[in-house]
Amino acid sequence: MQTLLTQAFSASLIRGISRTAAALSLTVALFGTAAPVAAQGLFSPAITVDSAVITNYELKQRALFMGILRAPGNPEVQAREELIKDRLKLAELAKVGIIPTEEEITAGMTELAGRASLGLNEFLKVLQENGISPETVRDYTEVGIGWREYISGRFLAQARPSEEEIDRAMGRAGSGGVQVLLSELIVPLNEQNAQQVQQLTDHVGTLTTLAAFSATASQYSASDSRSNGGRLPWMNLTKLPPQLQPVVLALEPGEITEPLPLQGAVAMFQMRGVRETTGGSQRYAAIEYAAYYIPGGRSPEALAQGQEVVNRIDTCDDLYGIAKDQDPSLLDRQSLVPAEIPQDIAIELAKLDPNETSLNLTRNEGQTLMVLMLCGRTAELGEGESRETVANALVQQRMGSLSDSLLEQLRADALIIEK
Repeated sequence: MQTLLTQAFSASLIRGISRTAAALSLTVALFGTAAPVAAQGLFSPAITVDSAVITNYELKQRALFMGILRAPGNPEVQAREELIKDRLKLAELAKVGIIPTEEEITAGMTELAGRASLGLNEFLKVLQENGISPETVRDYTEVGIGWREYISGRFLAQARPSEEEIDRAMGRAGSGGVQVLLSELIVPLNEQNAQQVQQLTDHVGTLTTLAAFSATASQYSASDSRSNGGRLPWMNLTKLPPQLQPVVLALEPGEITEPLPLQGAVAMFQMRGVRETTGGSQRYAAIEYAAYYIPGGRSPEALAQGQEVVNRIDTCDDLYGIAKDQDPSLLDRQSLVPAEIPQDIAIELAKLDPNETSLNLTRNEGQTLMVLMLCGRTAELGEGESRETVANALVQQRMGSLSDSLLEQLRADALIIEK
């Protein structure tokens, strides 16, 4: 969870600050004008975890901070859970004598600031202006650093995958692979609707259920999958764009990616399931596709013309007949390594079998419709460059599971009293 929160934090801090500034300012104003009795209540115990105390002030601070992190769920509920976990972690760290140094804590805070493209002082100033104290960020960082060191020392050897397990995760040696079950939301983006799209993606980032994401996709997604609530069928991980694979692997069921910029659109994905499969899950050295362009974007006339083209073609070669005597720029046929394919095209191709088509994409700021056809995939024979990425993802998943199991055990053994 710490890793996921950090990823969400680094991608959305500035946007989160601007979005919640008004609410945070109101909260700070209320705190600042409170009477001494109220202030005393603010710093009184709200929860005890064995002998450790969590104050009302800490709960308020962590809720504000988790709101900016855009952590899934209700920030106030999640703040209670995370602070209880922090007290359990700190008690365990004290037993084994792990105390992060000031230099390590400062380095960790600097790294967080850097992910938001800010220096540490500027980073703390911005948060403080919005009601979040430097001590809150310091405590968050200190626990995270200490716990990662502890979990790594205790479980890393156990979590490291074997070469055979990496092969299986990558779908090599005919032994199996990884499939993912995703839902998608793809929203066209242009200068006119940029603010509305921002509001929509901000809202989607707060959703916590499969049903809520599905309902939103049904209403707003431009992809054909909207008719099924954005739900995609099981898909081999290796069919996804290489840059998207580690992002998807890091998701827990129900979690949603940050908005992914595409050409003329943004996409968000929700994880519904992951499974290992038997049989090969081939990686690809090259993917060949063809794109035929029709003026008019997603207007009814352009879509009708696009559907007419689709009805007339069976293979990519048939598009040459469609484009005969037309401007050569209207037909584009490419054979590229997966990492070189534009991300929106790569995502769409992942859903297609050879000679299948899509009318979901546009170019020229939505003014040109793309008839996209998958011509074929060339299997990769050698080692892939993402082997290390897959191995790291497996380690992180296992370490996360082992950490969660340990925390559940520590929680079961602790005396937790809510005031």
